Amino acid sequence: MGSRFLWDVTKKVFTGGLIGLTISDRYGSFEAVRGLSMHPTLNPSPNTFLGLLTDDRVLVTKFCLEKYKFAHGDIVVFRSPSNYKEKEVKRIIGLPGDLINMPNAYDTLMIPEGHCWVEGDNSSSSLDSRSFGPRTCTMPSYVKKSFKSCTSMVIS
Repeated sequence: MGSRFLWDVTKKVFTGGLIGLTISDRYGSFEAVRGLSMHPTLNPSPNTFLGLLTDDRVLVTKFCLEKYKFAHGDIVVFRSPSNYKEKEVKRIIGLPGDLINMPNAYDTLMIPEGHCWVEGDNSSSSLDSRSFGPRTCTMPSYVKKSFKSCTSMVIS
């Protein structure tokens, strides 16, 4: 009788895990926003313990990407170019065809087709396109739901 109960529980946990994995892979998940790069939009207030910032959580949507027209100001999530295991949260500043003035230079860069320019809201604490250049935009991957309905983008 005990082994039957254990088998039933194991099947339910396994099934629930597969359903949860499918939902987070295909439709959406929650991601923690760490660091100061999007301050004060995300992580706006310091924690009382040692003055550290608390992590905000954002809803990452993935199912509405095919029809969405991306716009300046959308907040996106992408894999860090320096550490593939980390995810970065930034704001879209430039889309394909836009001209971007390069920081600390007198050059202007045109964003190539299939790419976008992303920057953090807190430029003094953000590693973004000013450091690593335009990001390739691909579908589907991780996206951040902005404050508008179904506003999202994928950056690899």
